[in-house]
Amino acid sequence: MMSQNRQQDIDRKAAENDYRINVKAELEIELLHEKIDQLREREVLELTEAVRMLTELLEQSASGARESDAEGGRPS
Repeated sequence: MMSQNRQQDIDRKAAENDYRINVKAELEIELLHEKIDQLREREVLELTEAVRMLTELLEQSASGARESDAEGGRPS
């Protein structure tokens, strides 16, 4: 009987330890998800800015080509 009680105590402590480890792992995973979300958000903003800048360059290039064509193809 005493042996069973000792084994139950050992099992209970092991279960408590497993629970604490699982909670800690869950918190760590949640933090990693937050970091990944922040990185992804920053990347999307950077890509959006790059697309905006490229669009402006294309528009400038296109308007320059139209002006050149209007002048008879002569360089400025």
